[in-house]
Amino acid sequence: MVTAVVFDVGETLLDDTREYGAWADWIGVPRHTFSAVLGAVIAAGRRNTDTFQYFRPGFDVATERQRREETGAGETIEDTDLYPDVRPALSELRARGLWVAIAGNQTAKAGRMLRALDLPADAIATSGEWGATKPDQAFFDHVAHLAPADRSKILYVGDHRDHDILPAHKAGMRTAHIRRGPVGHLWANDPAILDTADWRINSLTELPDLLRPPA
Repeated sequence: MVTAVVFDVGETLLDDTREYGAWADWIGVPRHTFSAVLGAVIAAGRRNTDTFQYFRPGFDVATERQRREETGAGETIEDTDLYPDVRPALSELRARGLWVAIAGNQTAKAGRMLRALDLPADAIATSGEWGATKPDQAFFDHVAHLAPADRSKILYVGDHRDHDILPAHKAGMRTAHIRRGPVGHLWANDPAILDTADWRINSLTELPDLLRPPA
């Protein structure tokens, strides 16, 4: 039985459209062009950050992120970036007695911004705060230490086959794949997802009844 639910962030809770648009503007590339190349990179199973190399070989994401911050164009997370089902789903999970957390591949600053949104979650952490990045098992070790449950009772929810579902399963956790965002749609019917994910969902609001039906 699942007693703890941990959510990925990008394209699971947050719509990344605005942030990717900001990156396209930063490097001077039309947003449609950036999105198209990003899709090709994702389809090839590579990291999203590899997209920049097609436009600026040698591009250093960390350096450019700092430059954005210094010019006042740094990353922001606003309530309007949340998918509409986020607050209702997380609130309902907690109401049914499940422990809820958020943990994804984000910066330490993103962690602070997520906490500032006052989301219905018991804990929020990011790879930047932990010094461990998905799909490394060290990230999921942190998740296991964070959650007040055995690994077999932790559900990790995400859109990414290689960063969420497969490594969380390898770490001994249950998994739910959400068909949302470019990655979620691309791999929704991938054999590895079909074989590995305990649940496949189209909305976070499906989770409460799947995990703990109302009495």
